[in-house]
Amino acid sequence: MMKIIWSPRSKSQLIEFAEYIASDKPEAAHRWLENVFKEVEKLKVFPKSGRKVPELNQDKIREIIFGNYRIIYKIEVEEIIIVSVRHGRQLLDTNEIK
Repeated sequence: MMKIIWSPRSKSQLIEFAEYIASDKPEAAHRWLENVFKEVEKLKVFPKSGRKVPELNQDKIREIIFGNYRIIYKIEVEEIIIVSVRHGRQLLDTNEIK
């Protein structure tokens, strides 16, 4: 089974979105975070379940579309690295993947 690693950038982005949601609805933010983690956990067993990131079209760089958000990850030999969490309307800065 693969190990999930959250990059510092992805953690920061996740917190930023949760705080934004919590400003109106704290309980919704809590549920949103729980559901994000549940979706990401599925990658341990099905690492290729996300689609290839359109901006890169690389087999090892994939994303889960979760509501209005993109959870972008990189598949390594024994781990999955969550590299970015962004709103669906935001294009990916490819420098975030390096």
